[in-house]
Amino acid sequence: MTVPTVQLNDGNSIPQLGFGVFLVDPPETERIVTDALEVGYRHIDTAAIYKNEQGVGAAIAKSGIARDELFITTKLWNDDQGTQSAFDAIDRSLEKLGLEYVDLYLIHWPVPSKDRYVEAWKALEQIKESGKARSIGVSNFMVPHLERLAAETDTVPAIDQIELHPYHQQPPVTAYAQEHGIQIEAWGPLGQGKYPLLELPEITSIAEATGKSPAQVVLRWHLQRGFVVFPKSNSRERMAQNFDVFDFELSQEQVASIDALERAGRVGGDPNEG
Repeated sequence: MTVPTVQLNDGNSIPQLGFGVFLVDPPETERIVTDALEVGYRHIDTAAIYKNEQGVGAAIAKSGIARDELFITTKLWNDDQGTQSAFDAIDRSLEKLGLEYVDLYLIHWPVPSKDRYVEAWKALEQIKESGKARSIGVSNFMVPHLERLAAETDTVPAIDQIELHPYHQQPPVTAYAQEHGIQIEAWGPLGQGKYPLLELPEITSIAEATGKSPAQVVLRWHLQRGFVVFPKSNSRERMAQNFDVFDFELSQEQVASIDALERAGRVGGDPNEG
């Protein structure tokens, strides 16, 4: 099965469905990512702070999959938002991943209290220029953070990876991103199990009507909204189920009924803090 790709503002493209390794135990990462690659995933999302880049790299090396068939994302952690520390951080990540470049490098959080994300972004511009990252973007950036990058730097982020699920759809950020050509990636697309999303009647009724699981319905909603999404699972069976979302489509009414679940229900950290 071929996963659709989304064109980014820098001319590169990204598979719209990927696999995330947030909270995947480092000793288990190689096995779990190997399973994901065997299921068919080619887009893997990790981060320095997850401490499992090495396992991701081991799975990639073992897979035998050509590098140009893979899309690998990692992220700059908050403590490394200085210019030189960002250069050092990408080198450490590449060494652990066993790669010469990543397809996407993100600033993990804006951390406004440190006020270094503009400096970090300028470092990422140089990292892209060096060829160590093909695309650069941000994660957890809200509209004021994006506006400041636009005012003080030369490059529009290719991606903003934000918490996004039916209870927390972030309309201001998604609208700004669409207006400025920034692709939205949804982390926590199923709400991280922190509310009974998959038991809501709005979701279960669509699952019954489509013959799909509630999780597949929510992932399909993300895809039809145009978001890039990368669910995580330690279960190969669940990985395969999450991957099987391209043979059905939600009606406009079904999409609208999930849209109507919005309630600003953040389940992760607040980007304006920290």
